[in-house]
Amino acid sequence: MSTTAHGLVVGKFHPPHAGHDLLFRSAAATSERLSILVLANPGEGIALEDRIGWIRDMLADVPNVTIAGGVDHHPIDYDDPLVWDLHEAAFRAVLGTVTDQPVTAVFTSERYGDELARRFECIHVPIDIDRRLVPISSTRVRQDPVAAWEFLPAAVRGGLARRVVVLGAESTGTTTVSRSLTDRLRRIGGSHGLTRCVPEYGRDVSVEKLAAATARAAVAGLPRPDMDDLRWSTREFVRIVATQNRMEDEQARIGGPVLVCDTDAFATGIWHERYRGGPSPEVGGLARHHPLYLLTHHDGVPFVQDGLRDGEGIRTWMTERFAEALDRSGRRYVVLSGPPEERVEQAMDAIDDLVRSGWGFGAPASDAP
Repeated sequence: MSTTAHGLVVGKFHPPHAGHDLLFRSAAATSERLSILVLANPGEGIALEDRIGWIRDMLADVPNVTIAGGVDHHPIDYDDPLVWDLHEAAFRAVLGTVTDQPVTAVFTSERYGDELARRFECIHVPIDIDRRLVPISSTRVRQDPVAAWEFLPAAVRGGLARRVVVLGAESTGTTTVSRSLTDRLRRIGGSHGLTRCVPEYGRDVSVEKLAAATARAAVAGLPRPDMDDLRWSTREFVRIVATQNRMEDEQARIGGPVLVCDTDAFATGIWHERYRGGPSPEVGGLARHHPLYLLTHHDGVPFVQDGLRDGEGIRTWMTERFAEALDRSGRRYVVLSGPPEERVEQAMDAIDDLVRSGWGFGAPASDAP
């Protein structure tokens, strides 16, 4: 197979998609070394660091690639040589941070590739300019991420999935709502058919902790313990929230545009207050700011003790504390109340509003990829 010494790919990748993946891999396969330049405009909604991270993830198995990022705030006018001069200077400045090797080929999926190659005094290798192999563009992704979801690599899905957190006091239906929402979203079909639900990892830890305490008590001939007899450390909570975050990220990569989370690190921080008597900077530092929280109110929900729950009397305090923390942190939330079916409808309405509000991609400087 013929190769070129130093290939170059330049773009905004706002966001990266399957067409870019084809471009990158085609260029890498025919270059001894490939440089990918990610150029962002400050007015765009996806951070430069995120785009670079996603591309690195996409190409983790490709060894001959170097990725560099920078800012290119100049206007787009492919017919103006002076504007081209500005862009070329930006490209060369970013490229110079990683190599001084001359470029021998530029790879693009755009018709401006001929001029880019002329300026770098090399050949232009066009890849799927007509979008026949992969019929997608970043513009289409920004216009309708839900419809374009199938063209997004796992890393981009993980970054763009709208994470919806269901939280509330014990025995207020958080798990029931989470599962019902997941089922409802899957029944919509399309990309929503991939909807995933992230379970509450802290519950698994509670089961293991109570089982171990029960076994120790039996060996020692002591009465069987309950949840109030357990003692929790901040270190355990840090492990719980770190694992909860990892589980979220794993499910977001393989799921649909909405990820349902049966609690999150922010909610677990409130449980730290409950069991340790106050907040933890370590736990709080791992909390994320998700776009929508659904607070299940305790009124009208019978308390059912399953052996792992707080007493019924703590529910009012927990509901109020969750609402206070959500308000203080500026998180967007909806209180779910009434019978179970009404709560699910309220939650679905809130999710529909969230999806309709868009992804906040900002105003890109052009419709370039």
